[in-house]
Amino acid sequence: MKQIIKTESAPAPIGPYNQAVLVNGFLYVSGQIAINPLNNGLTLSSIEDETRQVMDNVSAILKEAGFAFDDVVKTTIFLSDMSLFPVVNEIYGSYFTGAFPARETIAVAGLPKSVNVEISVVAAK
Repeated sequence: MKQIIKTESAPAPIGPYNQAVLVNGFLYVSGQIAINPLNNGLTLSSIEDETRQVMDNVSAILKEAGFAFDDVVKTTIFLSDMSLFPVVNEIYGSYFTGAFPARETIAVAGLPKSVNVEISVVAAK
């Protein structure tokens, strides 16, 4: 049985999907971009701020479902340009405390709302 996860501490979906779905102990978090849930505006002042907003959105969804970054087993990072990788990678890594999850990082032609980074995660308990 699947459970839909929803929190006002992360941005509402901008399409026909949910923030996350919990099924059989696995939490599938939809790709998050740098939308600030307080004002629904984009945080694009710098790639550092953008990445932190993305990770904070992921964190809020994990927390709502009773998970933490230590429970994350797989991530996918989408970048508008691979030259952003070092900065995004450093900030992303700071949210984990121990064993890092499996991951791939992909440069793409475009992302929703013309952002520079989108991150999705899978967590398990």
